[in-house]
Amino acid sequence: MNLLVAAAGALVAVAVLPYLAFLAIYATVRPSGSPAEKRKAEPTVSIVLPTYNESGIVERKLDDVCSLDYPMEKVELVVVDSSDDETPELIEEYFADREHPQLNLIRETERRGLAPALNDAYAAASNEMVVKTDCDSLVGDDALREAAANLSDPSVAAVTGTNADVLGGSEVEAGYRGVQAHVQTLESHLDSTLIFHGPFSAFENDAIRPIDPNSLADDTELALKIRRGGDRVVFDPAIRYKEASHSDFRKRRLQKDRRGMGLIRLLVQHRDALGRYGKYGQIVLPFNWWFMIASPWLLALGAVVVTAAAVATAGLAGIAVPAALTAFVWSGQKDLLGPLQAVYGVFDAQVSLLLAGVELLRGKGDGTWEVDEELREAFE
Repeated sequence: MNLLVAAAGALVAVAVLPYLAFLAIYATVRPSGSPAEKRKAEPTVSIVLPTYNESGIVERKLDDVCSLDYPMEKVELVVVDSSDDETPELIEEYFADREHPQLNLIRETERRGLAPALNDAYAAASNEMVVKTDCDSLVGDDALREAAANLSDPSVAAVTGTNADVLGGSEVEAGYRGVQAHVQTLESHLDSTLIFHGPFSAFENDAIRPIDPNSLADDTELALKIRRGGDRVVFDPAIRYKEASHSDFRKRRLQKDRRGMGLIRLLVQHRDALGRYGKYGQIVLPFNWWFMIASPWLLALGAVVVTAAAVATAGLAGIAVPAALTAFVWSGQKDLLGPLQAVYGVFDAQVSLLLAGVELLRGKGDGTWEVDEELREAFE
């Protein structure tokens, strides 16, 4: 019995210690905003937009792009499309009477997956700054100007932004993104951040590298390769976008678990970067290894051992531990936790990463996204 209690305490301590260390670094650095030396700049821009059966939402996305606060004569839109609906025709019709931005529509003959499509689009992008965005997201009016200001810093070659408003009202995702923004701000001030976000990521064209055709984390992979090439990649909370998300536990799995698979696989593929590239390899990557790979398994094991210890010491009353966890999950997915909603968002991310790890061990995962119709409706 005492051994079980000791094991439970040890597991909890080991799981929590790295987070406490990270909080201590955060309290010491006190990061705020982008670390880049931002200056006004107005480079030419290529906006890359991958599309697949987006007929219900593509016109709204095109409105979003064309309304950005930026001279459209300096912008080209590179659309790479693999649809079997009328999406490409709607795009061509939208630009039929527009001189700017210039449209470059790449029509694929078959659906190969997102990464190969992006490689083609990046190769076709002809302008100085390349921005990748998703069709089911909205971008802040000043996003291009803020991105250009970051890339005007000679040491910075890529920048991403923050989900300022979760379409669909998911408090789970809003809470998690709030925590993630603090983490990425600190990472950027230490050196560079790891995760780049599909709704808006900007890159210097000269810094772009080909990505793995089977990649499940294309934006983050490109940023990681740029950092390995010697340039910084940063997070700027002044760059804002909106993306739809679920709160319901089961619905979130489709959206979140696949992302987790991509990030875990990317970390393993680039494990040789640990300890290299300054604080990026010494702090940023090890923390992400802990959060994405070690911590989910430790927390799952800890939950089992803590429950066993509680039952061993308190008998049937020990069932209160899994009952409390169940109540926490139920309340979290119903957005009922108030100030604790962010804690539940982090817990939910750990669940996704655990499930993603299991799926990768089973040999699952390809580069094709499944369309979530409910999220499309939230976007509309």
